[in-house]
Amino acid sequence: MSFDELGTPLREVTFVVVDLETTGGSAHADSITEVGAVKVRGGQVLGELATLVDPGTGIPPAVVALTGITRAMVTDAPRLGGVLPALLEFCAGAVLVAHNSPFDVGFLRAACRAHDVPWPRPPVLCTARLARAVLDRAEAPSVRLSALAELFGGSTRPTHRALADARATVDVLHGLLERVGNLGVQSLEELLALAASAVGTRPTDAQRRKRTLADGLPHAPGVYLFRGARDEVLYVGTSGDLRTRVRSYFTAAERRRRVRDMVAQALRVDTVVCAHALEAEVRELRLIGAHRPRYNRRSRSPMRAWWLTLTDEAFPRLSVVRTPREGALGPFASRRAARDAAESVQDAVPVRRCTPRIRARNPTGPACALAELGRCGAPCDGRQSVAEYALAVGQVADLVAGRADRPLRILAGEVTRLGESGRYDRAATRRDALAALIAALHRAQRLAALAALPELVAARPDGAGGWELAVLRHGRLAAADTARRGVPPMPVVEGLRRQARSVRPGDGPLRGAPAEEVGVLLRWLERPGTRLVHCPVPWAEPARGAGSWAGWRERARWAADLGDAGTGRASSADAGFAARSGAGGATAVLGSAGGRGAAPGTPPADTITGGSPS
Repeated sequence: MSFDELGTPLREVTFVVVDLETTGGSAHADSITEVGAVKVRGGQVLGELATLVDPGTGIPPAVVALTGITRAMVTDAPRLGGVLPALLEFCAGAVLVAHNSPFDVGFLRAACRAHDVPWPRPPVLCTARLARAVLDRAEAPSVRLSALAELFGGSTRPTHRALADARATVDVLHGLLERVGNLGVQSLEELLALAASAVGTRPTDAQRRKRTLADGLPHAPGVYLFRGARDEVLYVGTSGDLRTRVRSYFTAAERRRRVRDMVAQALRVDTVVCAHALEAEVRELRLIGAHRPRYNRRSRSPMRAWWLTLTDEAFPRLSVVRTPREGALGPFASRRAARDAAESVQDAVPVRRCTPRIRARNPTGPACALAELGRCGAPCDGRQSVAEYALAVGQVADLVAGRADRPLRILAGEVTRLGESGRYDRAATRRDALAALIAALHRAQRLAALAALPELVAARPDGAGGWELAVLRHGRLAAADTARRGVPPMPVVEGLRRQARSVRPGDGPLRGAPAEEVGVLLRWLERPGTRLVHCPVPWAEPARGAGSWAGWRERARWAADLGDAGTGRASSADAGFAARSGAGGATAVLGSAGGRGAAPGTPPADTITGGSPS
């Protein structure tokens, strides 16, 4: 009797969650190196199976780096033929669960064929597909296992090892099962149908009727806008081939339910042809911000971000605001992230945490507990003058601007002391907070450095012997064009500069530019192969900025991953490592006057003198 006939309640279903590590991505050409499986029913773990497997071949270095499984580790492990019967017996009578199940099931089916073992054809549930069916993209932009494990607060962090990833998938499965009850799903067959609904097999009638909307659209890069009955913009997207991309919305390739609903309402598709992908991406951001289409999830409010700034008063304090002023730190995606950064700064710099406004002369307020602990100078009761308090304010300003990193050194020293004293959990917490602050400072300083430039002209090879050209002014794309193969690029550059729109810088670290647009431009500039053509003032990051702490941050990330993959608790090796700021010394120049500087790792711009790359 089948599961469908039984209508098995979910609480009675036995699931076996499987994860495999392999030598590569092909079930036919590569081999299994590790198997991990966890059997669960009714929220309880019934058993586990885990073993390394000798693949009988070498393990590529990239796979070793990803999984940590070396050839030496599997030399004495059983071959797959000895492992497969035990695994199939462990899975017998259960629903097979895997994250991205086509991968794992593909390897298991191939193993059965190779060893003349019949494939038992168990019901298969893919947690990635189930997550996409249950969770909307605002809550879960990604359905990667690591992202879902973080979303559901799983007890196990994925580490690219089979048993750990299987345990993490169990946590994700249980989190998803808690959600499906609200959708009326009570039985196994309903659960499998829900997961299958995330992947359509044929276009809907509404999709087929709208295919003509793609007729006449150009095969060119640009932005497309779906419009509804009232001419409102329903959705904005971008593509390197507008016609091909828009046509895909009317085929089985488009599986997103929200987008299918949008297509059913669309009556027209408008396009904006762009010079290249960078211009298309920027225009997409601007159009989403201008129209706020209901079916676009991201970038609908490009100027709505959180910033951390010092208040304008005699005794400034750190405040989280929406509108940045000069010297603000940000942008942050959430108020909570900005508050966390503020707390980290306050742990290293004695700026006050209280919110009342304090008079410059003869303040009479009571001192707080922090003052009694020596963590605040107590300007509220007159113990600290405006001039004395200004020293702490200067430390904050210097930290944000990258002129000094003393607060980071203080915080890193505390991490080291906590680790050396055996307070590993506390050290790990402070380590992660410092790493987050370094990341926020580094991003802010990189974005601000680009937005400060009055003009920057850059070029990238277009892959066909020509160049993609862009003029940037104060963090905005001011003009874009191409110089095709055989066309001298410098005259095109000069013409592009003349016709580029003027940009009047605004207030704040980004000169009024949207952070998302500045970020898009920065990523384009930092891609290998991009060359600077013209930059009238040096493009530089501060030598004492957070960029010099990149090594410390990477070690912190490694230590966090190591702690999570092991006992879940930091050790002296991963929590209390000594603080090293990395680079110091001279300013790290990224581009210089006259167009002769280059982005890191790229040739100088004076090689752009002919019709094709040198």
